Amino acid sequence: MTAAACPEDLVRAVRAVGVRDERLLRAVRSTPRAGFVPAEHVAHAYEDVPIPIAHGQVTTQPSLSATMIEGLGLTGREHVLEVGSGLGYQTALLARMTADVVSVELWPDLVRGARRNLARQGIRNVEVLVGDGGRGVPEQAPYDAVIVSAAFPTVPAPLVEQLRLGGRLVQPIGTGGREEVVLFERTVIGLEPRQVLMLARFVRLHGRYGYPS
Repeated sequence: MTAAACPEDLVRAVRAVGVRDERLLRAVRSTPRAGFVPAEHVAHAYEDVPIPIAHGQVTTQPSLSATMIEGLGLTGREHVLEVGSGLGYQTALLARMTADVVSVELWPDLVRGARRNLARQGIRNVEVLVGDGGRGVPEQAPYDAVIVSAAFPTVPAPLVEQLRLGGRLVQPIGTGGREEVVLFERTVIGLEPRQVLMLARFVRLHGRYGYPS
C-alpha cells in the first residue's frame, strides 16, 4: 500500500465493475477498510482483493460486496439480515445504506472483532450476533433484504421464510469455489431468481442448513 492509498482507490475499483449507486459509492468512500482487516494485512486494505481472516475465512472482495449490495436495491429504509459478518466491513457498508442491520457470524472471535471495528467507526445501527447464519434470526424477522456471504447449492429455507414478500436476497449458489451470485425475490409462489450478478469464489456456508462445521 502506498502512502496515498485510501478508500477512493476502492471507489474506483467498485465503479470499474459497473456499480453506479451514488449512495453506495459514498458509503465506500466514507468507510476506511483499514479499520476492518487484521493488522498484518493493513498494507492491502485498499486493494480490491479478499483478505484472510481467522478460521480459514476471507473477507469478501470490496467490488463484489458492492455488487451484491447494489443488487438489493436499497433505499435507506430497510431492515436487513446479513449472513457472515467477517470483521464488519461489508456490515459497515450495509449500515450506511439501510435503517438497520442484523448480522450473524458463526465464530465468536470474529463477532467480537466486528463489534469492536464497527464501534470504532461510530456505527450504531447494527447488531452482530453469534449464530448459525443459515437459521437466520427469526425473532427479528421479517427482513426487507438478506445478503449471504457464503456459498451453498440452495438458499436455506429459514432465510426464505424470514424474508418479507417482495423482499430481495443475494447469495452465491454453488459448492464453494466458483459460484453464481444470484439475486432472488420472494413472491407469492416462493423465492424466484431474478438475475445472476456475477461469478465469484466464496467460502462455504457452514451450519445446519449448510456444510458441517
